[in-house]
Amino acid sequence: MTTPVPPPGPLAGRMALVTGGSGGIASASAERLLRDGCSVTLTARREPELAATAGRLRAVAPEGAEVRYVAGDSCTAEGVRAAVDVATRDGGRLDICVATVGGGKVSPLLAMDDEQFVEDLRRNTVSGFLAIKYATPHIAAAGGGSIVLISTNAAKLSWPYLAGYASGKAGLEALVRVAADELAPLGVRVNAVRPGLVKSQEDARIFRNEELIAAYLANKPLGRIGAPRDIAEAVRYLAGPEASWTTGQSIAVDGGQELRAAPSFEKLARATVGDAAVDAALAGRIPASAAPSAAPPSAPPAAG
Repeated sequence: MTTPVPPPGPLAGRMALVTGGSGGIASASAERLLRDGCSVTLTARREPELAATAGRLRAVAPEGAEVRYVAGDSCTAEGVRAAVDVATRDGGRLDICVATVGGGKVSPLLAMDDEQFVEDLRRNTVSGFLAIKYATPHIAAAGGGSIVLISTNAAKLSWPYLAGYASGKAGLEALVRVAADELAPLGVRVNAVRPGLVKSQEDARIFRNEELIAAYLANKPLGRIGAPRDIAEAVRYLAGPEASWTTGQSIAVDGGQELRAAPSFEKLARATVGDAAVDAALAGRIPASAAPSAAPPSAPPAAG
């Protein structure tokens, strides 16, 4: 007795490029696309993590779906072009681009040095611009498709101590609207998913702060922290034909947090830049650590 061959998935024969490909949201999104038959190309800076992610995805890939990867910096034109080249090698097509790069420093605005703020814009806005710019010609040549960018609810809510991150993602959402309008005649849809706090390795430091997590939960009507798969389902919808009449949108997937408020990051800022810097900023002074010659303080990627 022969085993019935399952029908091809709804995304069979298509190729998706996923930037930030070793991160939790990126890998979950890639897996969700893959399970519907879409081949995926991953790109991220750290090759060991990227190779491990690609190996895990290959283990669950349906027949005919391919997993490729290339290490590179998606905040640079060179890195994005190289990833597009891998996705479209041997005359292949590109139908979907999912840009997930982001993050930022937790710091009072007045304690943030100029270079740090610009770096947050580069990670959160410029990375999206580059993905749109270099993916679009190939998606248009394939007859149209979808670009999905990962934003954050910090782009909409007031979120003190995340000035660079929030500004960068708000700029990304403005970019989504402009790109969607300009590229619609080419058949290219552009949308964003606006996550709330998602439990992933990138935000491990935040999840060690029980008080902060409790504050998050108090402001989430659905009463739980998100998982990467929650965001991946929204990415899959926007990437596929089911969303063929949707463009220029930033869709919140955050447990309802935008109905309420953001938690305070003051204690996390104090742990990151120190009490003296926070106290100076609250008093309206620029701390010495924010002088142009100072190195940016170390902090995990911001949540959201």
